[in-house]
Amino acid sequence: MSSRTNNVTHDNWSTWILRQRHGDDRAQARNVRVEITKYADRVLDSVRLQSGMTLADIGTGDGLVGFRAIERAGASISVIMTDISPPLLEHAEETARKLGVSGQCAFVQGSAEQLDGIANASVDAATMRAVLAYVPDKPAAMRELYRILKPGGRFAMAEPILRDEALEVCMLKRLVDEGAFEAGDPFFPLLLRCRAAQFPDTEDKLRSLPITNYGERDLVRFAMDAGFTDIHLELHIDVRTEDSLPWDMFIRTSPHPLAPPLEEILKTEFTQSEREYLEVRMRAIFESGKQLGAERIAYLTAKRP
Repeated sequence: MSSRTNNVTHDNWSTWILRQRHGDDRAQARNVRVEITKYADRVLDSVRLQSGMTLADIGTGDGLVGFRAIERAGASISVIMTDISPPLLEHAEETARKLGVSGQCAFVQGSAEQLDGIANASVDAATMRAVLAYVPDKPAAMRELYRILKPGGRFAMAEPILRDEALEVCMLKRLVDEGAFEAGDPFFPLLLRCRAAQFPDTEDKLRSLPITNYGERDLVRFAMDAGFTDIHLELHIDVRTEDSLPWDMFIRTSPHPLAPPLEEILKTEFTQSEREYLEVRMRAIFESGKQLGAERIAYLTAKRP
């Protein structure tokens, strides 16, 4: 069943998930799929997935968690997939048809803060993966999770924590404004303009944006305030050299759905001479193989008493 309006126009969410997350490259898309399936399995392990369950996958995206649940639990499981993006729900419905599991799936359009298409105390488990980070009213979303779960039902989420990336950009702006870099070298001011197109560059902006105005401890507080018990959070931080993607592919990716890819930023935010200079410097750093990247994921599980 479906309770949404058809809309084939791509939005930020579908463009990022279906294209920009992997630079619109099929081989890289397969690599990304392998990696994020690990997150999906961890989330499903945490809700103690079993045959016969009804699972609500909130912010389903392309349906990764929901379809993985069906793959693991078999034909007796039912999955309600919700998303704010009509194009992504259409994509998920088409995938369900191709996989022959449409009868096990329901599709509901709406935000995580208002799950009107799901009845009170009607699901055994609920999952989120990289969803709450983009929700403006996170406490409301947590209350909705509580509402739709049956007593004893569990939820689990895997959420990116992006605040540190924003704090790094804020620090870069402070250093540029204070003239901390070598006079006459335009690299860091240009780099700031580039980074500020993807993350907030002031603490006021940081506090105003859903992707950066919270940390992992806030997730625990939101769950407690909603009434959940048996709350457990693990913060995983992995720092490693950046993936050795070809530069032309890398500039077509973006770090999150609300950020334009580097290729677009270079074309729209800089003059040709600025762009040529910045790209040479950035590419040299990227291709050196020494550039470090950090991934911060918070895994939270809880139970409705």
